[in-house]
Amino acid sequence: MITVKECKKVFSEVLKDIFPSTEIDTFFLFLVEEYLGFTRVDLVLKSDFIIDENTKNLFNKALKRLKNQEPIQYILGKTEFFGLPFLVDKNTLIPRPETEELVAWIIDEVKILNKKSSTKITLLDIGTGSGCIPISLAKNINFATISGIDISEKALKVALKNAELNQVSISFFEMDILKIADLCFLFEYNSKSNFDIIVSNPPYVRELEKKAMNKNVLENEPHQALFVSDENPLVFYEKIADLALLHLSKDGVLFFEINQYLGNQTVDILLNKGFKNVELRKDIFGNDRMIKATF
Repeated sequence: MITVKECKKVFSEVLKDIFPSTEIDTFFLFLVEEYLGFTRVDLVLKSDFIIDENTKNLFNKALKRLKNQEPIQYILGKTEFFGLPFLVDKNTLIPRPETEELVAWIIDEVKILNKKSSTKITLLDIGTGSGCIPISLAKNINFATISGIDISEKALKVALKNAELNQVSISFFEMDILKIADLCFLFEYNSKSNFDIIVSNPPYVRELEKKAMNKNVLENEPHQALFVSDENPLVFYEKIADLALLHLSKDGVLFFEINQYLGNQTVDILLNKGFKNVELRKDIFGNDRMIKATF
């Protein structure tokens, strides 16, 4: 038998050399919310609550996984993004707060587009992963037809579940974006022959940057969705920009999340291809993180 207070003490002791105390407290709060239905206040008011054997086993399994530096989101099988619930597993990246900023920027841009034309807009997300970008956009833009592309069948299964969870309609397609010549096959699913907005958060972390990354990311999140070669780190941006030249509508907009160290190089790619109004924007941490461009 163990109380909530005693269980919390065990977590603190086992994890103290791995995580800051504030992070351990957050992990434990997430777990008591999930396994006991407790709030932050309950942790204080019900600290002597006795945890039954089955629930204790759940805490022990979670503690073991945390000790191995597995992300809490994978342990719980879910996370929150843009105020919405999302399922995640090792086939999908864990959505980052920086990407929420990109979504907010797109929503602001859509408001501008809608003032110019009250018709429905079409939107494509390339490298959709868990579906966090298109699903969040669908929840906030009720006049958009939205599609998502990813190379991973397993990731797309998670994305489809997330669309159902959030009660939105997204068309998802499995393909390797680097191996296709155009996106014409998608247009049978849209009311227009081009996209008003194309967005992508593609793989952009160079192999040389691995040494600066945390173990919990390196050993758990899908490398296919994270890493690119040091020799050609902007390969996805080159390809997606070319596809955008073919398939963006008049006054259409291209959005990217980018590698913070390659902002100027990514801007140069777009300018050299003929894009205009190229805007590089920093995230809340002061890093070059996203780009908007028109053609």
